[in-house]
Amino acid sequence: MNRLDRINSELKRQLAEILRDGVRDPRVRGMISVMEVSVDKDLTLAKVYVSIFGADGAEEEVLAGLNSAQGYIKSRLKNMMILRAIPALRFILDTSISYGMSMDKRLTELTKNDGKRSTD
Repeated sequence: MNRLDRINSELKRQLAEILRDGVRDPRVRGMISVMEVSVDKDLTLAKVYVSIFGADGAEEEVLAGLNSAQGYIKSRLKNMMILRAIPALRFILDTSISYGMSMDKRLTELTKNDGKRSTD
């Protein structure tokens, strides 16, 4: 595991803890899971891919709240990690889980419909 991988892994772990404890911005609601963190080579930017459940269609608003709370989150990270400089954070919505759930639902419906056709 190289240095960037270790930093990505540690950032992911620490960010998950910070988001679990909560961010005070009222736009940030629902259950937020950190799916992946990708830091660029010069450690100036970290793309944080998050999955949001329970936001009732307001995922973009939650992302705006997370990006707005970046200063608070970075200050918490500074106390938790040993890095010369904490990278800027860009929160990005990861839709892979919701996509997988919708595909599973469609496949289930198809198999139900296929079962009905074979009995006809």
